[in-house]
Amino acid sequence: MTTWRDVQAAAPEFARRVQSLFDAHKHKTIATLRADGSPRISGIETAFTDGELTFGSMPNARKGSDLHRDPRFALHTATVDPVEGNEAEWPGEAKIAGRAVHSGSIPDGPDGDLFRADITEVVLTHLDDSATLLVIEWWTPTNGLRAVERE
Repeated sequence: MTTWRDVQAAAPEFARRVQSLFDAHKHKTIATLRADGSPRISGIETAFTDGELTFGSMPNARKGSDLHRDPRFALHTATVDPVEGNEAEWPGEAKIAGRAVHSGSIPDGPDGDLFRADITEVVLTHLDDSATLLVIEWWTPTNGLRAVERE
């Protein structure tokens, strides 16, 4: 299992930037798979605690049922548009994909299921310093950190 702690150890600056984007807004988006294999998008809250990325699902929620049946997921930070004229200050957006590992009930707060992330990929998309190129950085447990720039 690959935890958030593993990402932090392998690529600390990259992990810091990704986590700051996830922590910047309370609400994120999660993609799960329905029983027929089609995608489902749901709102979600996440937490980085003790080197783990965790998230929950309320009782009888469709996303929780999806994750129990097929644990694959993709998380996306809140989307913020670049400010015209200040594009270089755009923080970008981040995504984390993996498998949800059921970890029991949510210990604090509403009833529901708690999941930990077994991370398979982390992606950070942003602009270069001159705001002329799109920079896509991604990390996987197998290949580590890589990057590509696009016009």
